Amino acid sequence: MPRQVVEFLQEANRRVAEFIESGRSQLTGFVPSDYAVAYRALQAIRAGHLVSGNRFCEWGSGFGIVAILAAMLDFDASGIEIEPTLVDHANQLADDFACPVEFVCGSFIPRGAERLAEEMYEESDSFWLVTETDESYDELGLEPDDFDLIFAYPWPNESSIITKLFERTAAHGALLLTFSHLDSLRLVRKVSA
Repeated sequence: MPRQVVEFLQEANRRVAEFIESGRSQLTGFVPSDYAVAYRALQAIRAGHLVSGNRFCEWGSGFGIVAILAAMLDFDASGIEIEPTLVDHANQLADDFACPVEFVCGSFIPRGAERLAEEMYEESDSFWLVTETDESYDELGLEPDDFDLIFAYPWPNESSIITKLFERTAAHGALLLTFSHLDSLRLVRKVSA
């Protein structure tokens, strides 16, 4: 792992630990993923030429660490996060490491997918996912089908919602990389329109 990435991860993990120890994470539902594993997966996707383009979005970006790691691998990275406090932390972290990542505060549920999200939400007994839509994609100047690679760390009962949203809104050939509460990653490609 490059030294720049190691130093970034050390600082990012320090800030995340401080945030969790302060008790503020309970108010936001923030749970960190294994960022070193996520970086290695992004690195393998990039090195293996698995992704068809350069646009990356982190759905539910939290501290924005995975989006920043994607930017370090030369992806045009962005993140969408519903909690303003976490967006502030993400922007500060990106600024401190001079990483060009755009974070917006809002819902990653795309317009037109509200009904699907609500139906799936009711079936899964989820309580963290906000199923309303807003101007997040407008703020980015992009639509879900503009992204070549999307990363998410869903709550266990929200995995199917994330996958169905991806299948409905992503471009043909786009990739969805998800981190699991079981410390594993899953990579899927959209192969049908």
